[in-house]
Amino acid sequence: MRAVVVYESLFGNTRRIAEAVAAGIEDGDPGAVVELDPVSAARPEDVRTADLLVVGGPTHMHGMTSAMSRRIGVKGEQKTAATAGTAVAVEPGVDGPGLRDWLPTLSAPDPGSRAAAFDTRAASRMAGGAAHGISRRLRRLGYELASPPEGFVIEDTQGPLREGELERARQWAAALVRTTGVRT
Repeated sequence: MRAVVVYESLFGNTRRIAEAVAAGIEDGDPGAVVELDPVSAARPEDVRTADLLVVGGPTHMHGMTSAMSRRIGVKGEQKTAATAGTAVAVEPGVDGPGLRDWLPTLSAPDPGSRAAAFDTRAASRMAGGAAHGISRRLRRLGYELASPPEGFVIEDTQGPLREGELERARQWAAALVRTTGVRT
């Protein structure tokens, strides 16, 4: 099985979940070839031939990020950090294109390709989730969804992730492999 995990991350929480997802895919199929890419490095031609594509990003304003929501989020955290006399660490590529920009660059996948979507989000029901929008776009492209969209909880904008979320992400990904029906 060839799997590609593509993620967008601002403060590292979604990257950490994506890393756990990649490890979970390997747990589910030790022979799997797994590529883990930030959205800034993900090439549409590499994604098209994957047996399983997993895409994840943070939730902003109830859904997927936009260039504006990323700018607002980073500036807000920098302002809060400056007031507290601390620093804020942002992920490389945060000022580049996000998933909302990248997904339309994809072409239809090879027949039988499966996909799944995840997000990071606040614990509040009112927070919404980016995974639903990601899933909808993947389905429109022609992917068969291997799982309903999944959300992983962060305790605050910069994190930390809620205790147990990394292990839950790893288990979720291992289960995705079992549902794909593709083995090496």
